[in-house]
Amino acid sequence: MNKAQLVEAIADKVGGRQQAADAVDAVLDAIVRAVVGGDRVSVTGFGSFEKVDRPARYARNPQTGERVRVKKTSVPRFRAGQGFKDLVSGSKKLPKNDVAVKKAPKGSLSGGASATVKKAAAKKATTAKKATARKTTAAVKKTAAKKTTTAAAKKTTTAKKATAKKTTATAKKVAAKKTTAKKATAKKAPAKKATAKKAPAKKSTARKTTAKKTTAR
Repeated sequence: MNKAQLVEAIADKVGGRQQAADAVDAVLDAIVRAVVGGDRVSVTGFGSFEKVDRPARYARNPQTGERVRVKKTSVPRFRAGQGFKDLVSGSKKLPKNDVAVKKAPKGSLSGGASATVKKAAAKKATTAKKATARKTTAAVKKTAAKKTTTAAAKKTTTAKKATAKKTTATAKKVAAKKTTAKKATAKKAPAKKATAKKAPAKKSTARKTTAKKTTAR
């Protein structure tokens, strides 16, 4: 059965050939897009479609027997569900007035149960990943906040140290200027005293001259 025959087979059930063609196209497109995106499409009682990665390997050319390296690739894979297998093997009979894979036949729910378990496990894994991502984000934020606070504290300490250094240097300069001024004042003071001592000597000379003049008379 090809696609056209499949459309004809379901045309009466969906209200016409065009509706059947649209339905088939929509279903196939959804399956293909999901598998290409890495999702697993599972239909209870029918089977599942999934993407399988094949690593790089060596193979033999069937015509020449030459060893050929095959690159890494991905291929689609279909696994029939237990209900489908039971119907094909004949262990279960096809329903006459119902859809064959509408639900899994009784006694063959292993495929559906397995899919349910896998979905539950996937949900748990996703939830765990989200929780881990949130914790990691919170830890990163806390670390960033600590670093910012530490950097601000370091800047403040550095600024205080720089201010203290400037204040100390200014105080030292003022003290040095005062010391220099005191030394200069101390040096100038003896000079004045020496000048004051010399003055009386001149008076003595004047007295001697007066005495000489008196004697001469």
